[in-house]
Amino acid sequence: MANLVEATTNKQFEDFLAKAGKCLTVVHFHAAWAPQCIQMNEVMAELAKEHAHTTFVKLEAEAVPEVSEKYEITSVPTFLFFKGGEKVDHMDGAHAPELTKKVQRWAVTRSAGVDVESSTTDLNQRLKKLLNAAPCMLFMKGSSQEPRCGFSRQIVGLLKEHSIQFSSFDILSDEEVRQGLKIYSNWPTYPQLYANGELVGGLDIVKELAESGELENTCPKAVTLEHRLKTIINKSPVMLFMKGNKEAAKCGFSRQTLEILNDTGVDYDTFDILQDEEVRQELKTYSNWPTYPQLYVKGDLIGGLDILKELKESGDLVSVLKGES
Repeated sequence: MANLVEATTNKQFEDFLAKAGKCLTVVHFHAAWAPQCIQMNEVMAELAKEHAHTTFVKLEAEAVPEVSEKYEITSVPTFLFFKGGEKVDHMDGAHAPELTKKVQRWAVTRSAGVDVESSTTDLNQRLKKLLNAAPCMLFMKGSSQEPRCGFSRQIVGLLKEHSIQFSSFDILSDEEVRQGLKIYSNWPTYPQLYANGELVGGLDIVKELAESGELENTCPKAVTLEHRLKTIINKSPVMLFMKGNKEAAKCGFSRQTLEILNDTGVDYDTFDILQDEEVRQELKTYSNWPTYPQLYVKGDLIGGLDILKELKESGDLVSVLKGES
């Protein structure tokens, strides 16, 4: 197949990207000794048959180190997705369904009417919301429980050592945020620490603040987790904690809940638990409700999807959402 190729040099790799132009290019960084890579090459071959306008490139990570180092490839298999010569997404691991989904998503040619400026504005609004998700926000590789690079591990250690309460966002989970935040903050590397939505800096800055005794003054005073949960729950009279958001639910239960709420015409707000592991885990304990989605009205837990279905069938849902019963 003409669209399934192998790059053995940096020049070949660059030529493949240039030749693809605005069409999607999927690059598989693999190793000959890894059986999971062989398996994913077979998946690539099948995808190449289905997506004739997409270029699929196999690249042995250790054989072309200049490319692997440029894109910070630390494990195999790793997949990078390019459009117009620019990296737009990435995926770690041998996950055939996820690879298929990403190829389908990025292979779709965007209509000529897409407003690039509008897309940038939407991203900036999303970034601003993430920066202010907690008084102290750390954007890092991995989570505070499992950092995935040495710099992230060091900064987490410093913050914990100085009893700084913070929330974190794993940039490896979202390529759009990973690339967009570097431009938004004009800071090219990670980790990045923010206090009250303002950039503090990276590891070196945090080290200097810790050594000078200014770190505790720079970061907002710790807010108890219970207080934070109460604040989020009462952000709106009707609050839904779900996987995803109003525009894009990320599980079937959340999608069904949105459909039920939308049919009522009652205004509500949502919180994406996938963006905040601390809230995701601790809210289950706080509410004594082990699953998601969870719906709150005026700060009180109503329940999950099954409860909403029962209320809808009984005709009581709208009055409950309005706090009338």
